[in-house]
Amino acid sequence: MLHRALEGVRVLDLSRILAGPWCTQNLADLGAEVTKVEHPERGDDTRGWGPPYMSAADGSNARLSGYFISCNRGKRSVAIDYGTPEGAAQVRELAREADVLVENYKVGTLRRYGLDYNSLKAINPRLVYLSITGFGQDGPMADKPGYDYVFQGMGGLMSYTGQPDGSPGAGPLRTGVAVVDLSTGMYATSAVLAALYQRQATGVGQHLDIALLDVAVALNANQGANYLVSGENPQRSGNAHPNCAPYEVFRCADGYLILAIGNDGQFARFCTVAGMPELAQDARYATNSARIEHLPQLRALLTEVFPTRMRAAWTEAFDAAGVPWGPIHTMEEVFAHPQVRHRGLQQVAEHPVMGAVPMVRNPMLAGQAGPLQPPPLLGEHTAAP
Repeated sequence: MLHRALEGVRVLDLSRILAGPWCTQNLADLGAEVTKVEHPERGDDTRGWGPPYMSAADGSNARLSGYFISCNRGKRSVAIDYGTPEGAAQVRELAREADVLVENYKVGTLRRYGLDYNSLKAINPRLVYLSITGFGQDGPMADKPGYDYVFQGMGGLMSYTGQPDGSPGAGPLRTGVAVVDLSTGMYATSAVLAALYQRQATGVGQHLDIALLDVAVALNANQGANYLVSGENPQRSGNAHPNCAPYEVFRCADGYLILAIGNDGQFARFCTVAGMPELAQDARYATNSARIEHLPQLRALLTEVFPTRMRAAWTEAFDAAGVPWGPIHTMEEVFAHPQVRHRGLQQVAEHPVMGAVPMVRNPMLAGQAGPLQPPPLLGEHTAAP
């Protein structure tokens, strides 16, 4: 079972905020023993990123922020100030027995304390040492810090996200969650697993260099490839898709839905449901390429027809005809949805002080039986062996 795949793997987590902790949470979910090293007074920055906070069930002053809960389950927390010689020595001893170390400090920071890769490699050649930084370990900007928001802009994502110029609310927008951080955590997880697998053959670890800028550029995916092929910058198109049509949000008589047409057959079925079968034969709309070319005209037609029916009427007809569509849910609606409930995505971990801590199941672990372990209080395991 995947939730036990990394049993016996020891991970030393020196990371904070989101990208590093997202990676180490994945490793913990897969069965690794993750020890999170935190400053005795400050802890991980996200312990203070609230509200909302969850209060302790036992009436004490302990609390956990929702943000910290999202990316730190299944870990042990030890409070060590590695800025002192004694603290640095403690971390080195932990690294001596570790399989993986994850850190996201500015380049050169940990070298001052003898906690950089070369220093730790000397005492543990099998160590897989993962560094997550804004710009990477080298280059003209390697010494600069950076946050997710910066890279959503710098990497190009925000240049084509948002309403087009001339429309209400025009301008670039970031995504609603830190998508570069989260994707960096996922790329980092894959890199760590690959390095552990490779270590079985070589017997030695390695230094992994994961940069948020690199991930941001890679996340452009088809938009980046579109630019490289055409030489044209993608433009902001609101909720429309740059390569498929109609593939966007439409207003019905009582709210919104997402129409997601991915091929010409689906479009023909949609046209029949909409009472406009002739559109599927019209040369301007018969193929996806033609629909993209004539999207303003097509959008105008659909904007008029959707408000003639309630959402339920549209969606019932779409389901019967095999037309792809989707709702736009609030978080309350997400966690109340029968398919989300069936998949067991909302779970609870019991903490001796905090009580029942709500969290979201790792998507990799569908059908897995292993219980989730709660996120730790600051320094909760400092005295543990």
